[in-house]
This record gives sequence, C-alpha cells and structure tokens, in this order.
Amino acid sequence: MGIRKLKPTTPGQRHKVIGAFDKITASTPEKSLVTGKRNTGGRNNTGKMTMRYIGGGHKQKYRFIDFKRNKDGIPATVKSIEYDPNRSSRIALLYYADGAKSYIIAPNGLEVGQTVVSGSDVAPEVGNTLPMANIPVGTIIHNIELRPGQGAKMVRSAGAFAQLTSKEGAYAIIKMPSGETRKILAACKATIGAVGNSDHGLEKSGKAGRSRWLGRRPRNRGVVMNPVDHPMGGGEGRSSGGHPRSRNGLYAKGLKTRAPKKHSSKYIIERRKK
Repeated sequence: MGIRKLKPTTPGQRHKVIGAFDKITASTPEKSLVTGKRNTGGRNNTGKMTMRYIGGGHKQKYRFIDFKRNKDGIPATVKSIEYDPNRSSRIALLYYADGAKSYIIAPNGLEVGQTVVSGSDVAPEVGNTLPMANIPVGTIIHNIELRPGQGAKMVRSAGAFAQLTSKEGAYAIIKMPSGETRKILAACKATIGAVGNSDHGLEKSGKAGRSRWLGRRPRNRGVVMNPVDHPMGGGEGRSSGGHPRSRNGLYAKGLKTRAPKKHSSKYIIERRKK
C-alpha cells in the first residue's frame, strides 16, 4: 500500500498526498454485511446543536466488522481487500468453509486467496486470531481484546501494532503503540501481524473541501473569539491568547486528565511517553 503525490495542476492538488488504492480488489461491499448510516450533524434529539464543527460529508454505509473472531477451527479464505470509509485501515472479506461471510481489519501482508483461521491451537501466522496465552513472546499483534469474548478494542487503526513482550501467570505483558506497557488477561484474543495501510499517516488532504467530504466543518480558533466566548479571546489586535486552554477553561497542554483512581491503572506497568 503506497501513496500518490499529484502534480500541482491546481492549488488543491499542489500539496495533496493521497493513498494508492492499488491493493483494493473490490469496488462495492458485500450487501449482507452493510447497513445504512445516519449522521447527526452535531444535533441532539431535539435538533439543538450540541457539538460544533460537525455536518455535511459524503453519504456512507457502515460495514459490520467481526472483531470477536469466534468461529474457531473453521478456515476462511480472503475473497477481497476493500476500502472502508468508517476507518483508516482497509478491510478484508472472508468466505468461511461453512458458507458464512464476514469482514475483518486487513493486516499488513494479507493477500487475496490466503487462508486465515481462529482458535486456541492455530499457527501464529498473519491474520490468524488466538488467545495471547498461545502466542509466542515477541510477536507483533493487533486487534486486542480487553476482556475474554468482548471483541477487539485496541490497536485497530492503520499501521498500528503492539508487541507481546512477556507473560506473568494469568496475564500477558503488552507494549502498546503509545509506548505504554500494560497487563492484559492472557485468555484474551489478539490477531497476528500489524494493521495494514501503514502509509495512511503520510496523507495530506491538500484542500479544505476534503475535510468537508469527511463531515468536518470549519473550526475557528479560540484566540480569534471575544472574551465572552473563550478564555483565550479578546485583546487588542492579534493577541496570542495566554496559556492554551479549552473553551471551558481546562488547560490544553500538559494537564493530566486521567482519573486518579481509575480501576485499570493497576494493570499499567509503564505509562505512555509524553
């Protein structure tokens, strides 16, 4: 999966860097695995705007992704690699031997025609899902569960991967993409390999219109507002605005917002890098 830099034939093309769709093999999704998707435009049930800077955007269909991978022992063939507008990674369509179909997040190196399988006794190969108790130490993993059977919650975005560094009793020690080291129950499942589309972080939209296609409206900065509207507003001319903070006064740079007595803190061995 590469990227494309366009020739500067227009101002919008000049700085645009977009993902190459060369690995995508299907243009329409599997009909049985999609549903309509409604967007709120930032409004609540009475029509009042409760979130700003949201609205518009291209119409999207939601693809159902199998994050649980609980069809143990049944091999599945990769039918196609597809684009998903709801996430940064690509998705892969699986055809199971028993006739079922499902989507999974496509890991790096997964090809059409390849066979993947889940279960406690499967080989630790790319695309296979198994409990971390059965994964060799040092393996690169993604799609990690936090509770057994809950479904993958962590390490799902494009190019992300974690590493299984060691095991301690009932727990596996994981090095997260953020740099955090934490314990997770070894009975939880994870998928082998890193998430594909790793060049996603190199993309540049090139123009404001591409943000509008994603449903993002223009966002005005606090320093250009009046004092009544924002703590950083006001002043003569172009004032810098003082200490950066949010609209409701919370410091924006360096203030720790994690709850001090959060129950999961006991599982964190080393906090993420600043």
